[in-house]
Amino acid sequence: MRIMSASQYDGKRSVDAGTREQQEAVKAILTSVRQQGDEALRYYTERFDRVLLQNFRVSEGEFAEASELVSPHVKAALEEAAENIRAFHERQVRQSWFTTKESGTLLGQLIRPLQRVGLYVPGGTAAYPSSVLMNAIPAKIAGVPQVVITTPPGADGKINPAILVAAQIAGVTEIYKVGGAQAIAALTYGTEQIKAVDKIVGPGNIFVALAKREVFGLVSIDMVAGPSEIAVIADETANPQYVAADLLSQAEHDPMSAAILVTTSQSLAEQVSQEVERQLADLPRKSIAEAAIRDYGVILLVDDLDEGFAVINCIAPEHLEIMVAESFEYLGKVENAGAIFLGPYSSEPVGDYFAGTNHVIPTNGTARFSSPLSVDDFIKKSSVVSYSKRDLRDNGHKIVTLAEQEGLSGHGRAILARLRDFETEEQESEKR
Repeated sequence: MRIMSASQYDGKRSVDAGTREQQEAVKAILTSVRQQGDEALRYYTERFDRVLLQNFRVSEGEFAEASELVSPHVKAALEEAAENIRAFHERQVRQSWFTTKESGTLLGQLIRPLQRVGLYVPGGTAAYPSSVLMNAIPAKIAGVPQVVITTPPGADGKINPAILVAAQIAGVTEIYKVGGAQAIAALTYGTEQIKAVDKIVGPGNIFVALAKREVFGLVSIDMVAGPSEIAVIADETANPQYVAADLLSQAEHDPMSAAILVTTSQSLAEQVSQEVERQLADLPRKSIAEAAIRDYGVILLVDDLDEGFAVINCIAPEHLEIMVAESFEYLGKVENAGAIFLGPYSSEPVGDYFAGTNHVIPTNGTARFSSPLSVDDFIKKSSVVSYSKRDLRDNGHKIVTLAEQEGLSGHGRAILARLRDFETEEQESEKR
């Protein structure tokens, strides 16, 4: 890995927005599905997935078959991971609230779940049952009554069995064999077999990402995620073998994944660089990780940890590991990071799979202003106002003043109509 002074690092990484051809292809697919529904889905499924399907929904028989194909120890691990994810996300649940004044006015906030959410799950060699748990469980905890999954079928017309098992564990049974931009179109516009949703979440390839970006506004989306990234801040106490392994754990995702070490120790920097090369040698996804390390892997030297955390906050990494002595003491220095892992045993994959925190995390510096997927992503909030007659009488003219200041006379008249009635009532009361 490259070793350089942090002052020499610009930290820029362009996120693939797709070629013009890809963008146009996505727009064409969206239009086709919007206009032709299931007929378009069949065409694109046959074209891209090499299978012709009449019915897209996964049957009960397919769920039963998948359960037989997945080994008991994988099921057990998924079930325990699901329990941890539920326990963590249940603490995020919000409650509606109301407050009243002596004058009789009531103000509040009403929390309601979204009604229907679509989860996109990649298929084939990129099938991630852990992502099913991470996306579906918070939606279920939020109270979403309808959670639906779309995922591309294999050439045999079937879904990766681990995906189906994870979905059952998460409580999702409405699953459709549709992938790519056409799945995003189906979830957005609806077809004969697939009902439209309110929000789409979940990772996908460039065509899925472009489609999500294109339909945003018609439906909500979680994020347009870029390649994965990890930053490790470490001092001389860190284990170079651990650091190198954790950097490679993210580099193996994608050739554009970023793996960054920020350290105060020249010796650690050199040891980690050597360890990365050694561990790369027999890594099954070597070609991917090697490209990521070559293009987006870097070791940054800083004078002290204060400078190190300033660099980290500038990068705003998706994943941040703090491998320094007394790591918890430095948590307060972190301003921008999607997920934070403290100490030598909090390896990033712990969060990816099992601890219970969500692994859908903002990338490419967007942790400066956004957060990991949570129960909040599956709710909506309504403000509630029950204004008392007393308060409107006392404050009505102030409201009229503000409306007139903005040139919105209709707003002011709506209030004045009530104030005039109050005056009439008072006059009649005086006569009596």
